[in-house]
Amino acid sequence: MVKKGYHHGNLKLALVDAALKLIETQGPQGFTLSEAAKEAGVTPAAVYRHFAGRDDLIAECARQGFEIFADLMTHAYNDGRPSALRAFEATGRAYLAFARKFPGHYMAMFESGISLNRNPDLARAAERSRAVFTRAAESLSKHIPAEKRPPAAMFAAHILAMSHGVVELYARGAPGARAPFPPEDLLETGIGIYLRGLGLVPQDA
Repeated sequence: MVKKGYHHGNLKLALVDAALKLIETQGPQGFTLSEAAKEAGVTPAAVYRHFAGRDDLIAECARQGFEIFADLMTHAYNDGRPSALRAFEATGRAYLAFARKFPGHYMAMFESGISLNRNPDLARAAERSRAVFTRAAESLSKHIPAEKRPPAAMFAAHILAMSHGVVELYARGAPGARAPFPPEDLLETGIGIYLRGLGLVPQDA
């Protein structure tokens, strides 16, 4: 018998919470809509009041994740304080912290295969989070001579890729991957090497 799991009235929230739990334990493509309904304590038919199918449910998990992610990135960036360099480094650390604290959201965002253009709300949320990195890169790259300055979007993409790689390989327990150093140290030194290459950090720092 299906339990009354959403008596509080917020069926959509209950389904998202249920999906996040299943994503964490079974992967973003490892559960069915019926399992999500059961976890939320409703009938499978009730799911269709809010979602056309499982991918729509996963997309909502991803949208919420990008909103949380953007808020954390904005807080870490802190309007470029105390310096453009320190603020930029802080966004990298916040990426790692987000992946650890919100694994279900992270997996829905980056491991589900869901297109970020699936719906306008998801696309806007994803762009908002990218914009924080781009803004940080723009601020920092002002310290590079114009003729040597990479496009801010490329600059930001490099750091995002490095952060993502450290998360995937070493921060989330990938099978067979054993970090030679703490993930935080790997990311910080990697960013430092990249920034030195751009002349943003003294070579002896």
